[in-house]
Amino acid sequence: MTRKIIGFLILMFPVIALAEPGIPAVSVTAGANGGQEFTVSLQVLAIMTGLTLLPSLVMMTTAFTRIVIVLGLLRQAMGMPTVPSNQVILGLSLFLSFFVMYPVLERANQEALQPYMAEEITSMQALEKAKRPFAEFMIEQTRVADIDMFIRMDGGDKMPDTLDEVPFHVLVPAFVISELKTAFQIGFLLFLPFLVIDLVVASVLMAMGMMMLSPMVISLPFKIMLFVMVDGWTMIIGTLMTSFGVGSGVLS
Repeated sequence: MTRKIIGFLILMFPVIALAEPGIPAVSVTAGANGGQEFTVSLQVLAIMTGLTLLPSLVMMTTAFTRIVIVLGLLRQAMGMPTVPSNQVILGLSLFLSFFVMYPVLERANQEALQPYMAEEITSMQALEKAKRPFAEFMIEQTRVADIDMFIRMDGGDKMPDTLDEVPFHVLVPAFVISELKTAFQIGFLLFLPFLVIDLVVASVLMAMGMMMLSPMVISLPFKIMLFVMVDGWTMIIGTLMTSFGVGSGVLS
């Protein structure tokens, strides 16, 4: 049976070779405005390649980094490194990031994706238009000192006249460094009340002579009670949203 299949394929090979060609795999055509357009197959290849970088883009160019770090530090401050679970933390961080980035995504959709789907602009023009809303969001959240550091590391002598002139490859690492610094500042403030509870419980246990009893066992219920009484989740999420300038008028 296998020999018959192989023989059939050998006989059909000339017919397949003489068949009408399909969509060319690689083709570049000149546009009316002097640009270049690629075939659909190359565009699909570029999109599939971009999807592999999507997780990194989500973490490095959105609010995700700050949110997930703050929520992770909150778990450590309460003394519960596995509650909530990683799936809950990542899911909540993802949806909160979408909430913060919704205006940016909507603007990128209106200015870049919709015109490109209507064939009004080229793929490269759509990429440039989609990049601008994200760049403006990152510039608002990035410290000037971090941008200046990366510009000097990139070989520049001074800051550009306007922040709009900052190159994207310089803006992204500066934005990430600023997000890490902001996240750790918020995390430090989260640790303080729980640290006070730990110190008080440890001092009381030492005064009572209970050296062998772990202070964490006693302080954990008090931490949970304090967090629930002050409506901690609402305060933390509200603080995070306000740090991005979202709903600052409502929360104040």
